[in-house]
Amino acid sequence: MPLAEPRYTLRLAERPEDIAAAERLRYRVFVEELGGDGALVDHTARRERDRFDPFFDHLILTDEAAPFAEGDHVIGVYRLMRLDQAARAGQFYSEDEYNLARLRESGRPLLELGRSCLHPDYRGGTAIMHLWQGLAAYVEDHGIEVLFGVASFHGTDIAPLAAPLSLLHHRHLAPEPLRVRAREGAFQRMDLMAEAEIDRAAAMRAVPALIKAYLRLGGCVGEGAFIDHPFNTTDVCLVMDTNRINEKMRALYARAAV
Repeated sequence: MPLAEPRYTLRLAERPEDIAAAERLRYRVFVEELGGDGALVDHTARRERDRFDPFFDHLILTDEAAPFAEGDHVIGVYRLMRLDQAARAGQFYSEDEYNLARLRESGRPLLELGRSCLHPDYRGGTAIMHLWQGLAAYVEDHGIEVLFGVASFHGTDIAPLAAPLSLLHHRHLAPEPLRVRAREGAFQRMDLMAEAEIDRAAAMRAVPALIKAYLRLGGCVGEGAFIDHPFNTTDVCLVMDTNRINEKMRALYARAAV
């Protein structure tokens, strides 16, 4: 059945029901679709969650016209964590995978991004732009200077990922002041192929859409990938310096204001 014309609303989650709906969307995407799992995933209630959820701001995109049987209207989510929230949580989520000392020592306002996903019916349309506009406004409101977070390739078999990981290493490695590094216990080299051996067009096609979107905004990657077996992903850490992306972010602000 075709979807009705969307009636989008973008806001931060305010009630426990909002977060529960966001976790149900995450379950559909990260567990049912991508095969992930975790210690606190609730398969009975179909909620993908972890210990960090109470400390994040949850940016949610809803469509009141969505005809989903479960009654949820949340069709897009983003988790956002500032430095003060990470202090209350004891760490950033990404610090289980990456050493973030260089970012912390910079003294600059930080924002961790995570768990970004859209309901399958809304991919390829304008919904992602609404989420990005909300993110741009949040960055401006809180004076954020550096955004970062892990983004994932599906699966943990490195062989088929050799070309895209190598391309990211050779062409998009973060500058030294922002170059976070994967934890030694699960560090996976990304320079698996010489740059001259890479079919760059084919390798970029193999890079997930979200990572490509961050790269287009001026993002770069940390050193090394992290193999997350429970979540069935190979993660890279994306870092974006607003000094480099301000023009593109301003374009998002302008669209958000229309």
